Amino acid sequence: MSSPDSKASLYERIGGAKAVAGMIGSFYSRVIADPNLRRYFDHAVLDGLKHMQVELFSSALDGPVRYTGRPLSHAHHGLGITRQHFQFFIEHLFETLAEYRLSEQDRYEIISRINTYADDVIGSSTGPVA
Repeated sequence: MSSPDSKASLYERIGGAKAVAGMIGSFYSRVIADPNLRRYFDHAVLDGLKHMQVELFSSALDGPVRYTGRPLSHAHHGLGITRQHFQFFIEHLFETLAEYRLSEQDRYEIISRINTYADDVIGSSTGPVA
């Protein structure tokens, strides 16, 4: 999936819409199965959540898709998500990305971009997850 074309956006380098949708499907299978995270999704409409995540990831990776969901700080407000919960989330993202033929640089760039949303998700201003 990764291409050496450095002028292509990260979204294009990883395979575009089809790749992002596949990654989100695999990723959320992991996240929902995690006993540390499952409770946050008990009442979620998973198809809608996955759609919003495809939009968010696509937008974050410089794709042609605009995120139309609620601001992340509003969507996650009051849920009690901690930095450790966000770390579990990121670990599942690492595992998911390892399933794809991506360069190490692209994998870390994806993590870096998603990590920029940590403060909005956990309602903190202490910086991204390391």
